[in-house]
Amino acid sequence: MVLDELWAALSGPSGATLACFLVAAALALHWSSHRTARGAAARARQRQQAALETMDKAAQRFRLQNPDLDSEALLALPLPQLVQKLHGGELSPEASLFTYLGKAWEVNKGTNCVTTYLADCETQLCQVPRQGLLYGVPVSLKECFSYKGQDSTLGLSLNEGAPAECDSVVVQVLKRQGALPFVYTNVPQSMFSYDCGNPLFGQTVNPWKSSKSPGGSSGGEGALIAAGGSPLGLGTDIGGSIRFPSAFCGICGLKPTGNRISKSGLKGCVYGQVAVQLSVGPMARDVESLALCLRALLCEDMFHLDPTVPPLPFREEVYTSSQPLRVGYYETDNYTMPTPAMTRALLETKKRLEAAGHTLVPFLPSNIPHALETLSTGGLFSDGGKSFLQNFKGDFVDPCLGDLISILRLPRWLKGLLAFMLRPLLPRLSAFLNSMKSRSAGKLWELHHEIEVYRHSVIAQWRAVELDVLLTPMLGPALDLNGPGKATGAVSYTLLYNCLDFPAGVVPVTTVTAEDEAQMEHYKGYFGDIWDKTLQKAVKKSVGLPVAVQCVALPWQEELCLRFMREVERLMTPERQPC
Repeated sequence: MVLDELWAALSGPSGATLACFLVAAALALHWSSHRTARGAAARARQRQQAALETMDKAAQRFRLQNPDLDSEALLALPLPQLVQKLHGGELSPEASLFTYLGKAWEVNKGTNCVTTYLADCETQLCQVPRQGLLYGVPVSLKECFSYKGQDSTLGLSLNEGAPAECDSVVVQVLKRQGALPFVYTNVPQSMFSYDCGNPLFGQTVNPWKSSKSPGGSSGGEGALIAAGGSPLGLGTDIGGSIRFPSAFCGICGLKPTGNRISKSGLKGCVYGQVAVQLSVGPMARDVESLALCLRALLCEDMFHLDPTVPPLPFREEVYTSSQPLRVGYYETDNYTMPTPAMTRALLETKKRLEAAGHTLVPFLPSNIPHALETLSTGGLFSDGGKSFLQNFKGDFVDPCLGDLISILRLPRWLKGLLAFMLRPLLPRLSAFLNSMKSRSAGKLWELHHEIEVYRHSVIAQWRAVELDVLLTPMLGPALDLNGPGKATGAVSYTLLYNCLDFPAGVVPVTTVTAEDEAQMEHYKGYFGDIWDKTLQKAVKKSVGLPVAVQCVALPWQEELCLRFMREVERLMTPERQPC
């Protein structure tokens, strides 16, 4: 009776008024809750614009003072030749820095890859150590590397206006090796995506085609380097974040073993997660540039500044060896169906390796679904996403994250219920949901032990067939913008090697053909779920875009991984510069 009277009252004019009031109040509350985020975004964009203007003025000033410098010739130099000319005095660090500064500004106009100018690189010119392996080389940095006086926002409003008090260890080592860190590059919000957009700086696009993603989370690096705006960059990788942008943009990138290069001073949004290892690694247009970067970083300075890093200098004899290799390979991981271009890239590379005298052996790591759905996802979200979600309070959520935030915000019981209900129809989504539930300390220790056992089992499998290295497909071509957030399962080719903590690098070997594109019409995926359907749509209209393969080695064998990558590069040698 009371409910009937209440309903009758709310159905009349007063009820309509009340409803309008409640809607208005909800909208006002929503607007107010995002006020801080809006302010942070406005300030970030203003600082970005001011930095870009400073870059442009500095580059123009240098050009006016040095009208005879052949900028195009300088930009065309491979990094090893650039270093040679800098050491020999044929080029000055000023010429190198300001030429790349101008090019980076130009590239940014079409890609939105640069977030800020590290202007004190100009003052560093007076004190660059000439004996350094990277003397006078401009180096771009993914925005997460702490740099004194600069914000590492990760695209999150709570990090805007919080400048670092000191340089991260790798930045200190770069400077001691004569490098000139000169720009920060864009990342997806929180860095937990293989796309590259955020509410502070907006969307970075692929330099080959602006409707395509550059990959992520080191997407700004991928776009800038591929388009010629930087000769060398540093990224990070916890699920493919160096390898996706390298593959999507047609450059080379290496994810080392987790602790080969110092992570001290990195900005993150979740600390203390050690089940799945984060790695710091180089990105460049060729493999020799990656090797040069590792030579420079793996030095006494790094080992002294961060004693937790094993003091393993670069092993030149492994990298320069020409001994035939015993190479494992697989055409598919049976989790993400490779696109026609991925399959062709893998098989063409296999054929040329065999013709060059290497031995190719079929090899597929065991139990890949368990490694992805239970070990990796469970490790990354053992607290149910609580620590991760803290970063988004009062903030906007970028579309690149897809439905991740909404899923993590579900209560534990609802995640479990949805996982149970989805299991018959959508087994992959069900498994991921189930692993995103929070767990006790005891269950987390059990998970760590499972990961350790799994790593040793794959190493034993590897040893049993006496492999040197492994060749695998690499996801490609680049997905449409915002596609990665809706194709989570496609991280399978990369995330596996973060779980295993094996070094892995990517090398571009071909481009998408019209025939590849036509064959995509028949692509179904292995599961026919939303991830497969999204991937099928997101890689269309890609003729001419780069496609890579992935090269893998056992832990601490970065030099062998690079030696294999160099061999693949030598045999395939595609044209990699976007128009």
